[in-house]
Amino acid sequence: MPVSWAEAETVPVIPKTQWARTIDDAYIAYQDFGEGPVTLVVIHGWVTHLEVFWELPRSATFMRRLAERMRVLHFDKRGTGMSDRFAQPPSLEARMDDVRAVLDAADVERAALFGWGDGGPALAAFFAATHPERTVALCVDPHIHLRKAHDYPFGDTEDEFERWLSDIVEVWGEEVAMFEEDDPSDAEAIRFSAKMSRYGATPGSMKALSRMWFETDVRGILPTIRVPTLVLSMKDSSWAGTGPAEYVAERIPGARIASIAGLEPTSTEAREPYISAIESFIEVIKREEAELDRVLATVLFTDIVGSTERAVAIGDRGWRELVERHHAIVRALLGRYHGKEMDTAGDGFFSTFDGPARAIRCALAIRDAVKPLGIEVRSGLHTGEVETIDGKVGGIAVSIGARVCGLAEPSEVLASRTVRDLVAGSGLEFADRGENELKGVPGTWQVFSVAG
Repeated sequence: MPVSWAEAETVPVIPKTQWARTIDDAYIAYQDFGEGPVTLVVIHGWVTHLEVFWELPRSATFMRRLAERMRVLHFDKRGTGMSDRFAQPPSLEARMDDVRAVLDAADVERAALFGWGDGGPALAAFFAATHPERTVALCVDPHIHLRKAHDYPFGDTEDEFERWLSDIVEVWGEEVAMFEEDDPSDAEAIRFSAKMSRYGATPGSMKALSRMWFETDVRGILPTIRVPTLVLSMKDSSWAGTGPAEYVAERIPGARIASIAGLEPTSTEAREPYISAIESFIEVIKREEAELDRVLATVLFTDIVGSTERAVAIGDRGWRELVERHHAIVRALLGRYHGKEMDTAGDGFFSTFDGPARAIRCALAIRDAVKPLGIEVRSGLHTGEVETIDGKVGGIAVSIGARVCGLAEPSEVLASRTVRDLVAGSGLEFADRGENELKGVPGTWQVFSVAG
C-alpha cells in the first residue's frame, strides 16, 4: 500500500523499497507513495538507484510534488540500482514485463505512464502500445530515439555517441561535471550525480545499457499507440525547439504537445509547469473516460420489507438461511431477464438492465417468487444515464432509483415517470402515485405503481 506523504520539504522522508517478481523470476525494486484517484508509473531514464534518488533536494521535491495528487510508483530498471543485475542487457520485452510486475505487485490494474530521460520514453511507449488495457495515459519527453538517421535528424551519430560514452567511462563515479547541462559550480548536484553513478551501475553495465538504448528504435510502433498521449518538450534543453516533440506527436494518433520553458523538469522554474501539464492532461483524460462510459440503463433496487423484525423473530441462523434463499431467487431471475447485479448490501439488491420492460417484469417476478418464503420486497425503478467509474455504476439515475424504492410499499413495484413513458404499448399497467420529493434530488418526481 502507498505511504502517506509528508509535505515538508525539509524532512527527508524516503518511501519503503519493495521488490516485484517478474514472470522470469527477476526482482525489480520499486517504491509506492502518494495518494490520489490515478496511479502514475514513473519510468526513469538511463541509470538510477531508488534510495540515492532522494538525496538531491530538487529530485526529491519533484517526486513529492507528483505525489500530491496522484499515487506514484517508480522503480529501478533491470541491471540498475537495487534491481537484479544481468550479464547481458535485458531486451525491451523483458523490461516491459518489469513494468507489469510492478503494477501487479502494487495491485494496480490501470495506470498513467510517465517516461523521461534516455530509455524511459521508449519503454513507456512500448508498454502503452502493447498493453493499452492497463494504460490510462502516456506522458513522455521527446527522447523516443537517441540515434540520428537519414529520416531522423535528432540525437547523435554513432561516432558522437561512442566519443561521449568513452568520456563518461573515464569519469564514471567521480565528482566532476559529466554532462553538458551540469553546472560545475553546483557542488551538491555534482556529488549526487557521482553517487548515483556508483550506486546505479558499474562502468561496464552503464556502457552496455547505454548502447542498448542507443540501438533501440520504437519509432515503428508509435502509430499503433491508441492511448491518450502527451509529449513534454523542454524549450531550453539540448533537444530544444519543436522538432523532436512534433516528430513524436505526429506519429502517435491524437497526441498533444506541452512546451515548457527550462533546461530540465526538476529545476525550480520548470517543475511546477511541467507537473501541472501532466496533472491537467490526466485529469482531462479521466473526465473524458467518465463521459464515454455513460450509458442509458434502467436501474432496479429491491430490499426485504421488515428485515430487522424478521431477523429478530427467527434468529441469526434462520435469518442467514432465509437471506441466502432470497439471494438465490433474485440472482436466478436477474439471469432470466438479462439483468446485471451491481451491488448487494445486506438484504437489498442493486441491478441494471438495458431495457425498462425487462426490468419491470423482473421486479414483478422477484416480488412473487419470494412470497412463499414468508417475506415481501419493495422495488424501485428509474431509467437514465449512468456512468461506470472503476467498475462501479453511479450517477443521478442511480440515486433516483434508490429513492423511488424507498417510497414503495410492501410488495409494490414503483417506477419513475420516465420508465412508465418508455414502456408504452408493452401491456404493462400503472397507477399514478403522485408527485414526490426525492431526498438529495432537485425538484419533484411523479411515480407510478406497476399493476399486475
